[in-house]
Amino acid sequence: MTQRILDPGEIQALDPSAIPRIRLPERTTHFAERAARLRKLADHNPIGGYVRLMAALVDAQHNALEHLSAQMPARDAIENAQRHSMPIVPALSSERDPQWRDVLRRLIDRVEAAGPITPALAKVLDTVRAMSDAELDTQADALLAQRYTEIAPATAPFIMAALQVVWTDLASRLDITDVPYVDAPGVCPVCGVPPVASIVRIGGAFQGYRYTQCSLCGTEAHVVRVKCTNCDSTKGIAYHGIEGGSAALKAESCDECHTYRKIGYQEKDFEFEPLADDLASLTLDLLMSDAGYQRASPNPLLWPEVSADQ
Repeated sequence: MTQRILDPGEIQALDPSAIPRIRLPERTTHFAERAARLRKLADHNPIGGYVRLMAALVDAQHNALEHLSAQMPARDAIENAQRHSMPIVPALSSERDPQWRDVLRRLIDRVEAAGPITPALAKVLDTVRAMSDAELDTQADALLAQRYTEIAPATAPFIMAALQVVWTDLASRLDITDVPYVDAPGVCPVCGVPPVASIVRIGGAFQGYRYTQCSLCGTEAHVVRVKCTNCDSTKGIAYHGIEGGSAALKAESCDECHTYRKIGYQEKDFEFEPLADDLASLTLDLLMSDAGYQRASPNPLLWPEVSADQ
């Protein structure tokens, strides 16, 4: 008699007590909730003007997502990703949907139309408009590979925002059972990009579990608590906050790789949104830098300026 061994996904599906492995983004609320959170966090924030600008950009993302239907991966590509424990729609693939450049142009048009803009912002938007398709693809490659010395920080948030719309569209339409288990720690099982931050959720099947949120497609992947989301170590993990600041937000540091990512607790602030809260907590980043830790990965809407000799 021939017997077939169930794969991990099938085993998990049969276990009603299993921890949900991933949460795919909800396309009707993903960007809308982020924009609302950014606006709330902008008040009394040292970079409040920039946070409000990013809220307008995320509003534009929400609108763009409503009208987008990118090319989904073929069945054989999905099965190949499953066999090799690889991301199902890898961000660094050479087969990037060219629609992302049209999305980018719509985003900057909507940001410009959203209200008065400064001369500096107008210059940035004009710079993006003037870029050729080849130049845009080169910048997209650098952003997704995090080649910091090749990235233009001023235009990067807008380019990354367009890429987010395309990959969020793809992730939101996947069958959750198709998403592979990936071998590499700290990368998204959907697109292969590192997370921006993590969140300990409340409610239903997600109660008390920690999820990292992908900085590109918004997929959330379960990671056990008190574990580095960068190097997978469980040694030397510590938590840092700002005295008198929000109890819902901490920086989780690792003494093995000397990096950190922020973590939020929904039980202390139900509206916590990983990317938004990460962006709006620059003071905590400064504290962590002074303590000798580096960010494990940047916020996709705020990129550092790195010179070629660094």
